[in-house]
Amino acid sequence: MVSIVTPTYNSEKYLAETIASVISQTYQDWELLLIDDASSDNTLNMIREFADKDKRIRFFQLTENSGAGIARNKGIEMAQGNFVAFLDADDLWKPEKLEKQLKFMEEKDADVCFTAYELINEEGQALNRLVTVLSEVDKNKILKANYIGNSTGIYNAEKLGKIYMPPIRKRQDWALWLRCIEKAGSAYGLQENLAGYRVRKNSVSSNKINLLKYNYIFYRKACNFGAFKSGVYLLRFLFEQFFVKSRLITTHTT
Repeated sequence: MVSIVTPTYNSEKYLAETIASVISQTYQDWELLLIDDASSDNTLNMIREFADKDKRIRFFQLTENSGAGIARNKGIEMAQGNFVAFLDADDLWKPEKLEKQLKFMEEKDADVCFTAYELINEEGQALNRLVTVLSEVDKNKILKANYIGNSTGIYNAEKLGKIYMPPIRKRQDWALWLRCIEKAGSAYGLQENLAGYRVRKNSVSSNKINLLKYNYIFYRKACNFGAFKSGVYLLRFLFEQFFVKSRLITTHTT
């Protein structure tokens, strides 16, 4: 079984579409764990409606807003599946996502896997931009930049054990995939578009100052690097992000 962890916070605008993309999976042996981070809108009522209709959907509400990392960790704690996957509350999966990815993991004997994905706008329309993936990512590579789209990633909890995110407000998903790779040795990329990442205004990646700040915190707190080493890796990140990783984004016509 695949345990799918989805943190929610005031997600009513996109959540129904996200849940529907899980329900429509061709691979049906899953549980969806919706962890609400103290939403103030109609998110929780929406979650309850879906959970009442499908017993594979379970939920938990945090008593105070704690951030996506804490919410995801609660989902990981609740997970009962052999595999743990992640899907953000505004992203989408293609119907064959789980089926194709699990088959690929079996063929590769891979314990950590991720896939290509497309960029969509706030209305869910394709932006004709595809984020392709590297065939393999090791620890050295992921320290330079996060090459795993969080809503495409799966790890084998049966083999690796449950792996959690550090208590940092941003970039905790990057830290989780680093920890997974440290245990597994490598993560393997499936070069197929199996998810949609919703590009929203005021995201961390759209604010370059915040991007640098949170990345520095990632190196300091998640990697336990000293100030100088963190600064060096931040420079390496800038080169990797803008001169290497950027080449993975291609024009894509559906």
